Parts: sequence; structure tokens; C-alpha cells
Amino acid sequence: MPAAPVEPPPPGPRRLRLLSYNIRSLRDDRRALARVVRACAPDLVCVQESPRYWRPEGQAAWLARSTGTVVLAGGGRTAAGPLLLGRPGAVRVLAVHDRLLPKTRGLHARGFASALLRLPGTAPFTVTSCHLSLDAEERYGQFELLLDQLRIAELGIVAGDFNEHPDGPGWRLLASRLQDGHPTAPWGGEFTSVPERPYQRIDAVFATPGITVLGCGVPHGLPGVTEADLRAATDHLPVLAVLELPEG
Repeated sequence: MPAAPVEPPPPGPRRLRLLSYNIRSLRDDRRALARVVRACAPDLVCVQESPRYWRPEGQAAWLARSTGTVVLAGGGRTAAGPLLLGRPGAVRVLAVHDRLLPKTRGLHARGFASALLRLPGTAPFTVTSCHLSLDAEERYGQFELLLDQLRIAELGIVAGDFNEHPDGPGWRLLASRLQDGHPTAPWGGEFTSVPERPYQRIDAVFATPGITVLGCGVPHGLPGVTEADLRAATDHLPVLAVLELPEG
């Protein structure tokens, strides 16, 4: 297991603390999951695999209450799983741009939870939570649609479970246009799957040029985040990023 890191960059004006987390439809230890999210103290949470089929709105509401957040965008019906949660008062929602993606017959429905947001004193920016396909051809098309989603505003953040390694064609496409958070400002752990023995990085946070990545990685050793909770919460490890937005 990686050595315990120092604390991530502290809060400050125009700084956004963003957590990306695949929660596997809340099928594992929900209390452990809530403890991990609360300990990471995010302003914004990009969730993947929020429950889609059984009371999705109610389960998203439970997750928000349990983590001290509110639902901003996405969910079971509007984004096919991805969800955006925010700390009350941390960000202002200017518009919601959820998107259901073209579906290949026989494969799962996919979508983006996406919103145009503003921090106090910053320019508007988009945030998109995504969970991309296991099928390579369909997945590459979804990477292309992520770039299309970024046209909503000059500044944007994409976070999620990409189901691809950094040497894959879609990941390389995204990294050619955006900053890949962990290699840009490494903090904490690199690998996000699987919690019991992390060996691959398939979850990440990307940001457009103009956003400063101050730190990004898996929060091993962060006060309040225990390895037992990380293993029990879900089948992915979370990615925590601290980003600084330009003045607006």
C-alpha cells in the first residue's frame, strides 16, 4: 500500500476540492462509503454508478444526506448512473447539461452528469461525471463526446471511471487536450482498482488549460480515511483533486 501522503493543498479562494468515486450502486458498505466521502471534505463529488433502477432519486437523496451534500445534476434517469453532488453553498449551479449517450445494442446505457457551475469570484466552468463503456469502440466515441461536452464553457473538468488505461487511445485523446490530474500534480496514490491490491489507473480527473491542478490522487492516509473503509466501501478507490479556478 502507498505510504501515507501529506495533506493535500489547503482550501483557499477560487479553490475547488473535487472527489471522483465509483460507488458500485451502493451495493457494498454504505456507511464506510459515507465516511470516506465525508473525510475527504469535497466541495463537489463526481459519482459513478449511482443506483439506476430501484428508487434512484431516493437513493441519491440518501447518499447526499449521508455525505453532507446536495444533488446538483445527474442520476439514474437523466444520466444513466453518473451523479453530481455538492457541498451546500460551495458552488452555484448556472445550468444542468445531463446527457444520455447513443447506446450500442446489447450494451449498458451510459450518460454524463454535467453542469455549468461557478465558485465565488471565478469564471463559469463545467463539471462532467462519466462512466465509460467496457466496449472499446463505443468507449472511444464517448471520449469524443466528452470533448464535445467541454464546448459549453471555456473552462471544464471531467472526472470519472474511464474503463481504460492511460495508454489507451481514448485516454490519450483526452490527455492531448486536457491536463490529466495525477501526473500533472501527483499527490496520494496512483492506482484506483482494485481496493484490495491496486494495480491499475482507470479513474481520473482531467481539467482544461486555465485551471490549475494543485494536487490529485487516491487519498491514502488522509485523516479519517482508513484502508478498511476504502476496501469495504466499493470496488474502486476514489480520486481527490484540488483545483484552482481563474478569476471571473
